[in-house]
Amino acid sequence: MKYVLVIGGVISGLGKGVTASSIGIVLKACGLRVTSIKIDPYFNADAGTISPFEHGEVFVLDDGGEVDLDLGNYERFLDIKLSRDHSITAGKILHVIPHITNEIQDWIERVAMVPVDGDVDPANVCIIELGGTIGDFESMQFDEALSQFSYRLGAGNLCVVQIGLVPVLNVVGEQKTKPTQNSIRELRGHGLMPNIIACRSTKKLEKKAKEKLSLFCHVPVANIFTLYDVSNIWRVPLLLRDQKAHEAILKVLNLESVAREPNLEEWAGRADLYDTLHETVTIAMVGKYTGVSDTYLSVLKALLHACIACGKKLLIDWVPSTDLEDSTAAMAPDAYNTAWSLLRGANGVLVPGGFGDRGVEGKILAAKYARENNVPYLGICLGMQLAVIEFARHVLKLPDANSIEFDANTEYPCVIIMPECNNAGMGGTMRRGSKRTFFKVADSKSAKLYGSVNHIDERYRHRFQVNPNMVTLFESSGLQFVATDKTGERMEIVEIPDHRFYVGVQFHPEFKSRPSRPSALFVGLIAASCGQLDRVLQDAANLEAEQNRRAEKRPASDLLENSTCHSQPG
Repeated sequence: MKYVLVIGGVISGLGKGVTASSIGIVLKACGLRVTSIKIDPYFNADAGTISPFEHGEVFVLDDGGEVDLDLGNYERFLDIKLSRDHSITAGKILHVIPHITNEIQDWIERVAMVPVDGDVDPANVCIIELGGTIGDFESMQFDEALSQFSYRLGAGNLCVVQIGLVPVLNVVGEQKTKPTQNSIRELRGHGLMPNIIACRSTKKLEKKAKEKLSLFCHVPVANIFTLYDVSNIWRVPLLLRDQKAHEAILKVLNLESVAREPNLEEWAGRADLYDTLHETVTIAMVGKYTGVSDTYLSVLKALLHACIACGKKLLIDWVPSTDLEDSTAAMAPDAYNTAWSLLRGANGVLVPGGFGDRGVEGKILAAKYARENNVPYLGICLGMQLAVIEFARHVLKLPDANSIEFDANTEYPCVIIMPECNNAGMGGTMRRGSKRTFFKVADSKSAKLYGSVNHIDERYRHRFQVNPNMVTLFESSGLQFVATDKTGERMEIVEIPDHRFYVGVQFHPEFKSRPSRPSALFVGLIAASCGQLDRVLQDAANLEAEQNRRAEKRPASDLLENSTCHSQPG
């Protein structure tokens, strides 16, 4: 096993996760199998109970692991499936063993050998990202462990990539290398020597700046690269390839003889296509963390994937759900009017997952607006539950309808706690990870978007569910539950059949969306929002028919080896 260690210097927010993912995709394009590990120095055992304001999105893995959003980047870029063990935190380590540096090294080596790409063999290269900035006091145990790990592996087995900042001061217009020099001096003080320096800057690094960094940091000029600003995220791997970063990494790891030239035609095509998109589609994102976009990072990426599939340029209108509420009309009329103007001006509405009662009434109003005005709507997790509550209040005329999460004494509990969950605490009490959902209405929009399969596997993170005792009442009034769990008692997908696109899902489809395989439901939302849904549904039907024709020609033994399960269109 070979390792690439990506470390940040100077300041946080330089893009370590994207850089690590981009290095991985370039190495994968060279024919190598790649896995990833993220080390976070915080003392929580996982990201599940960290405030989205502080840490951004909680990304959910197939095994139910609640992890840092960078693992989402790894899965999307590298098209792999990671486990909770691919996320190492101080909280996990300190609860395990007093010999902490040995445990960190053993953990890395053990997890690096776990196959993540569907193959039975382990990866060739493991990308390790150390969160934070070199020298942070909370990272000291990891710095020491990685220093020991480097010595233990020996030359040719670990490539250390230091990400530095090279700012340009407007006063002098010169690229300043001193911040990166100082961060590398700090890195050396922790027993690690950089093999490669990746410099974040607004423009390409000048020859003079590279030579200065080489002189004072003892890294060859050929191993110093610029991560300058580009038009879209898919250009970052191309940036590394064009600067021959893969050659430098392969040389350090003694892998030159087993790797090929990277083939990134698909990435280049996607990056070029994105830059040529001009026709826009506007989605109103209605939530309570709208000031921190990282909170909804996977949702944003899934929307972007779907927009590229539909040939549209994505515009997001962030609508704070509290600003839609009547109380805001009295206290802050300008914010109220702005929020409603954004909602009414959007082509589609998305209410993402969330917890807590703040802003819930505003989200219900957004669902009501979309339902009554035939505006495409996608509700995810809580967004589905609130769509059900809205329907109960305004169609079934049950004004007291609510979730027991928000009103334990409601007369009409449309949403209830799941029997297996505990409502007493926040951590470790949810239904999480990949679960199977079965379609019971084959003619539904959701089933068609998924390719008319009989079941799908998607990722969940919730502790409340639609009250099964009220399903008959809902369905008799036009709200259709088109998919359930295997028991038939847990509602997983809801639709209004005669609406352009009104879909709520209990799971989180954004977590399995990939650039080359966008989430079916996000494609449905975007397609409906720009008048393409009929075409998309017809394309899905044509693809299904073609697959059936091919299946009829195949031997029965081959058919038995393939299931009908898909998590998104292929």
